[in-house]
Amino acid sequence: MTSARDSHISKPAPKRLPAPNLVGGMSVEEAIANRRSVREYAPDPITMAELSQLLWAAQGLTDARNRRRASPSAGALYPLEFYVVVRERGVVGLPAGVYHYSPEDERITAVKDGDRSSELRAVALDQEVVGMAAVNIVTTAAVQRTRSKYGERALQYIYQESGHAAENVFLQAVSLGLGTVVVGAFYEEEVRSVIGARPEERPVYIQTVGVPLRRRTRPKLRNKALSRGPDRRR
Repeated sequence: MTSARDSHISKPAPKRLPAPNLVGGMSVEEAIANRRSVREYAPDPITMAELSQLLWAAQGLTDARNRRRASPSAGALYPLEFYVVVRERGVVGLPAGVYHYSPEDERITAVKDGDRSSELRAVALDQEVVGMAAVNIVTTAAVQRTRSKYGERALQYIYQESGHAAENVFLQAVSLGLGTVVVGAFYEEEVRSVIGARPEERPVYIQTVGVPLRRRTRPKLRNKALSRGPDRRR
């Protein structure tokens, strides 16, 4: 049977991603201190290495022998799937389109060709940030993978797991000098159609990524602890 994921491009060849870098130039503490929701992006593209790093942070393999991944999953069932909606000139050397990420072999496979960012924006309540981003990482969940073991608690676990992965992407983006924000307002069925996901997959998150229009400087850490100021949460 032909799945929705296979119906738009005949026999797409998977594209190998650059190997993720396991040593970065920013501490976890600095990344947390710098984390902000960024909604304005420059038109600059990101690189394939940066895209690879972001996807690895979301769900890449960290223990190949035991098939463990970068973000935790109830029962190690890993119900989350990740799609990347790449706008025109959004990633250096990568044509615009929709790609599916395979953590097991660090590859992406084209699902749809062409710039679909305006389509995704339309089904995300016309949020401008979705159309501005170099890429949108769309997280879906194959609910039955978790439900087969945990029954009616499956959705609770799945939403928790999508948050784990999204925060990893947040912190990785900060360390790369990129900006990101999560989007939860969208029409599920329409998003599934735009990205070409399988019918059994439930869209749970959109995460925009791009080069920030206004770059922030790193905060100064004093005595290995953040200096306390007014509580201005964002």
